[in-house]
Amino acid sequence: MRPLLVIFVKAPRIGKAKTRLAADIGKTHACRHYRAMTSVIMRNVASDKWDTVLSVTPARFMGQIPAWRHLPQYAQVDGSLSPRLAQAFSTKGPVVVIGSDSPQVTRSDIVKAFRSMRPGNCVFGPADDGGFWLMGAYGPVPEFAFERVRWSTEHTLSDLKQNLNRDIVTLRTLTDVDNLAALKLWKGAG
Repeated sequence: MRPLLVIFVKAPRIGKAKTRLAADIGKTHACRHYRAMTSVIMRNVASDKWDTVLSVTPARFMGQIPAWRHLPQYAQVDGSLSPRLAQAFSTKGPVVVIGSDSPQVTRSDIVKAFRSMRPGNCVFGPADDGGFWLMGAYGPVPEFAFERVRWSTEHTLSDLKQNLNRDIVTLRTLTDVDNLAALKLWKGAG
């Protein structure tokens, strides 16, 4: 079974994408940076060693974003990150899920995730805010693993690890570009 990389993306609409960043730099600039970030991520992780698919929200934008048309797409289910991750990990085989908040991710990071993955373990790329920028596991992962997680808090990753009750492999820590300070850090590194 070929490895699967799922990238969670939100349609780049002014006022709907990167709302925390928009509070610092304005809605139009935040949307422009989000477009750039998703393009960088897709370019950085492209490989013929795995299948890549976009998990898109809102569903009506599937196939509508010209820069994304080269990749297969499916609609994210409604709700929190819990049902969205459950959906992504419902297939059998090695699955890595990343979001579109950490443009520092590289092809090498994805290779390390797939190479570190074994049946019965989980791979995480932690974010410096207590969340994560990557999760990898052999699917299917039971839906209950994603319940009772305090999303978007400093407890997110620890809650998820506790629910999974699996051996954990940890990759490097990255920064979610959700505010002006993180944007400057990313731009300064590029």
